[in-house]
Amino acid sequence: MGLKKALNPRPRYAPWEKPPYGEFENKVLVVGGGFGGYTVAKDICKLTERRDDVGVLVIARDNFFTFWPMVPGIVSSDIDARNVAQPLRRALITSGASFRRAEVKTVDYERKVVVADGGIEFPFDHLVISLGGQPNFFGIPGVEEHSLTMRGVEDAERIRNRVIERFEEVSLIRGEVPESKLTFVVIGGGATGVETASEIHSLVHESLAPDYPNIDPHRVRIFLLEGLPNILPELDPALRKAARTRLVNERIDVRTGAMATEITENCVQLKSGETISTENVIWTAGNRPNQAITDLGLPYDERTGIKVGLDLRVEGHENVWAIGDCASVADKRQDDGRIVPPTAQAAIQQGHVVARNVLKSIDGEPGLEEFEYKPLGQLVELGSDFAVNEVMGVRFTGLIAALFWRMTYLVRLNSPQSRARIAADWLLGAVLRPAVTQTRGTSKE
Repeated sequence: MGLKKALNPRPRYAPWEKPPYGEFENKVLVVGGGFGGYTVAKDICKLTERRDDVGVLVIARDNFFTFWPMVPGIVSSDIDARNVAQPLRRALITSGASFRRAEVKTVDYERKVVVADGGIEFPFDHLVISLGGQPNFFGIPGVEEHSLTMRGVEDAERIRNRVIERFEEVSLIRGEVPESKLTFVVIGGGATGVETASEIHSLVHESLAPDYPNIDPHRVRIFLLEGLPNILPELDPALRKAARTRLVNERIDVRTGAMATEITENCVQLKSGETISTENVIWTAGNRPNQAITDLGLPYDERTGIKVGLDLRVEGHENVWAIGDCASVADKRQDDGRIVPPTAQAAIQQGHVVARNVLKSIDGEPGLEEFEYKPLGQLVELGSDFAVNEVMGVRFTGLIAALFWRMTYLVRLNSPQSRARIAADWLLGAVLRPAVTQTRGTSKE
């Protein structure tokens, strides 16, 4: 019984006790259910646990919370997709907030209402915008048409399905196999690109190779292209070197200073003039603010997002706040006007600050808190037995780093059920080969 209660926490309100959101004296509407939005909602509920005048409603396009650090693991089937996409409604209800699945269209700031699809209106006294980001293709011809992205659970499943589909196609070919069929090019050498390339390698060599004995896994070519001089540029040089060595040992062709100028149906054209023959391109080279912000009538920079002050209020608004990838937040540590990087840890830290500032505004307290980003480090996993980590200035690599990566993110999962299932998957994966199948629902491109 104790374990069952731990895995199924009771909601803050019984269904018949919770007042409708619209009846609360102070209505806080959060748009977006990612790291930032979820943190704001959860914090406000926790800080107002003994109050009955503040109601929180989250509206988001999806009714699940994506735990981004574990998304690449879906590619190799190291992690089940359903455990990375955690039920957002349940998590919010447990905290004391409400949830509605809806997509924002416009905002009427005079009437204080958000208008969603279907003309549905949601009132607010304070509005928090946390719409996240989307891939940035930088105007390069063919990228959007001929590449897969890595922006969520469905994208990870599409990549896995693409690899399996190519193996199925090649297994039917009699004669010479086109080189482009078994060449996979990951563009972007940040953490997402590095982890994706490594997961494709794991999928091919650990899962698919035994199931396709007529295909030599060493015929599969995996490229990792980065336009800057180094992969993982935000990490310490020693960690970058360790990561690159690991990738090279996995027979992944790492190219730095390699900029794509065009992508076609069967090749990637590089600025150097070289052409890589491939039918499989995964784009992880950049993100930009969610372009839905352009319809909200707020001041924004197309490259960096909604303009906010250090207290995270939107310029020109007393009761509208913006955080995460869709917000342009100045980095107080820098004197050159640089903004805070669009990372999950930054969004979470901003969420904590906004929650406190919203309540200060509601209570009429002076002196809103200014946001100061405190980078806690970065963890990058390259396979189940290797990672490169930097945590509070401490750097370490290898199996210990991989175990630290897994324990850290396992604890940070919001859903107790997901924690239990992923831990079980990892334990079984240590002794059993994962069952890899192509799910037709996401195989279309």
